[in-house]
Amino acid sequence: MKPKKKNKGALAALPLYIFTLVFVLGPLLYMLALSFMTRAETWGVVPEFTLENYANIFQPVYLSTFWESIKLAALSTVLVVLIGYPFGYFMAKLTAKWKKRTMMLLMIPFWTSSLLRLYGWIIIFRAGGVLDSVLMSLHITSGPLKLLYTYPAVVVGMVYALVPFMIFAVYSSAEKLDFSLVEAARDLGATPFKAFWTVSLKLTLPGLLSGVVLTFVPSMGLFFIADILGGNKVVLVGSLIQEQLLKAHNWPFAAALSVALLLLTTLLLFLYRKAAGVKDLEGLV
Repeated sequence: MKPKKKNKGALAALPLYIFTLVFVLGPLLYMLALSFMTRAETWGVVPEFTLENYANIFQPVYLSTFWESIKLAALSTVLVVLIGYPFGYFMAKLTAKWKKRTMMLLMIPFWTSSLLRLYGWIIIFRAGGVLDSVLMSLHITSGPLKLLYTYPAVVVGMVYALVPFMIFAVYSSAEKLDFSLVEAARDLGATPFKAFWTVSLKLTLPGLLSGVVLTFVPSMGLFFIADILGGNKVVLVGSLIQEQLLKAHNWPFAAALSVALLLLTTLLLFLYRKAAGVKDLEGLV
């Protein structure tokens, strides 16, 4: 009976395997092969092996783009942690009714397009917009701040788009936390900070690290946020790939940039695996 059950399980999983091969592994292999091809003089590619596409990545202008993307992702992740971790931690201490209400409020923005929500920030940040009107009415500023199409506007957009992932990741860990352990540490003489540092933070660390991965990795490629809120002043790796595809029509170089970005994010996931001490990342993919 056991071999029959194994065969049935394999047949049931066969569509998933086919889908993974066709729509995940297939495009990745095609992108990898394309990155070693030569750009045609007019349009398309020539099937001639070359390493020039990867050599071009090490040009200062492209290395600078990677570095700026990493810095923006790191800054956004730090702000997301500072906002999302306390929110998710204290959300786990709410009553069941308020947990549902808070979770619903966090999920409602996902019911609308992210592009529409970002255009809402344009209304807030534009000169003479909502933010300027409020600040000038409170006599905090005397004129428009002109925050739109600036680096801080892009950071705010990144944090706004990614903070829910940190909240949910921390909440999933904090909800399983036995808060009586924190009370026991306090009873034994630990200060509130020491009890949090030695008990709460360590037990919720897997959720925190998951949230860091879920925010840092996507922020490397969210080029549409930089395009909408930063104009052409903030260029990310994703923006560079889009430019090579749509404007320069240099598909092999765009594929090489994509492979480099994939390797970088894979390295981050590997570091997460080592830091969290987990055996697999199936829960994140």
